Amino acid sequence: MSNICIIGSGISGATIANLLSKKHSVVLFDKARGPGGRASFKRIKDKIGFDHGTQYISPKTKEFKKFTKILIKKKILKIWGGKHIFLNSKKKEDKKHLKIIGKNGNNDISKYLLKRINCNYQSELKEIDYKNKFWRLSFADGKVRSFKSIILTCPFPQLKKLSKKFIKKSFINRSLKMDANITTMIAIKKNKRSNSSYFFEDSILGWAGNENSKKRFKSKYDLWTLQSTFSWANKKINQNKDNKKENSKTMINKFFQLSKIKKTKIIYTLNHGWKYSSNSKPFKIKSYWDPKKRLGVCADWFVGPRLESGWISAHDLFKKISN
Repeated sequence: MSNICIIGSGISGATIANLLSKKHSVVLFDKARGPGGRASFKRIKDKIGFDHGTQYISPKTKEFKKFTKILIKKKILKIWGGKHIFLNSKKKEDKKHLKIIGKNGNNDISKYLLKRINCNYQSELKEIDYKNKFWRLSFADGKVRSFKSIILTCPFPQLKKLSKKFIKKSFINRSLKMDANITTMIAIKKNKRSNSSYFFEDSILGWAGNENSKKRFKSKYDLWTLQSTFSWANKKINQNKDNKKENSKTMINKFFQLSKIKKTKIIYTLNHGWKYSSNSKPFKIKSYWDPKKRLGVCADWFVGPRLESGWISAHDLFKKISN
């Protein structure tokens, strides 16, 4: 029996799994097809695909900068070059911070951290229970597993549903609505303009990234990842599955209009809705650990909306468990 179960393979889950695996037996479960969480890479064919969640990494803290430098040396990460066009006058671009991406996809950090971990994908957790000092986990496929310790890294609304009756800290009773995001991925005919990304000042479209500019693959088409603003996605996300074509069309039209790229034939379109994309209102704590029940929680939403926030939360939880 593994003594620690971790739910989620995003940056928080991957980091805490890697840290704990040095002294403990760890097993990880995730409902997705592969690792990365909101830093997932949508693979189309071979190495061709889209970073349809986290666009890039721009480290802020000294510790995370050191970590990313190590991964750059190991050729897990690399610098995203090219020309990044900043059209948002409400926010100032910080040109000092590099734009760092995975060599093959932005889920490369999770892949690297989890390469020696027992990972189980397409395993959706439906319910947890605590009896006789063991956690009983029920999964969507009908399987039931028991563990001495459990660590949850899911979005706050999902955490609340799963574990509210087991967590006594006040943070679990907060009324927190995480922001949504709608991502549209398109392949279009080659265009002479080759800017790497655009940051827009618009009520609908917030950002667009040129996947070809990341130099991971060669494609006969230009691949673009378009991401909405939080405010627009919050209004549209609940009906996005039924309105994918309409929402994608709106974002695509905005993209051509704002970027001034010549409108051309759309070869194919993909749409993905992130209902729980991020939280911009940090909590007073960075993670949660109950040493008696051996229940832990770490996630980016404790700290902030950035991928780095999840890494910080996981390290904070590791310190609590170690102490």
